Amino acid sequence: MSFFSEYWWVGSGVAIAFLIWQRHSRTPITLDLERRPSQLPRREPAPRLADALPEFAAELESLLTAENKPELAAQVQGLALLDRCRCQDDFCSTFYVRPQPEGRYGPDHYTVILSPEDGMVNVDVVGGEITCVEVLYRDDVQAKLQTLL
Repeated sequence: MSFFSEYWWVGSGVAIAFLIWQRHSRTPITLDLERRPSQLPRREPAPRLADALPEFAAELESLLTAENKPELAAQVQGLALLDRCRCQDDFCSTFYVRPQPEGRYGPDHYTVILSPEDGMVNVDVVGGEITCVEVLYRDDVQAKLQTLL
């Protein structure tokens, strides 16, 4: 009897183990604990930007109006603060008003670059709706966001 005919069961076991591994590697397992903070269910309603940061909301509205974006300026009063950026850069005060996407925003995304007197402010828009407000070098906004979110 040859070596291979005596140990056929070893090869079969390896093949079965490989098939099981391959099956499980194609279907990733995700737990709720792996979700980003903005994707976790909230217990209380998200604070409105206009209530939490009224001066900044008014500034954002006027900056969008000055950029000839009245349809975006009209959205500012209704924006809810869902989450803040978690990059931990000391100059970042970016916040999200819509749930963050898993990857990129997609083809209908564009950014409106505004010109505030202090810091930098950019507004990400997807499908005509404000999704994220990138705020950099604004300690007044950052301090309030960190206490809220």
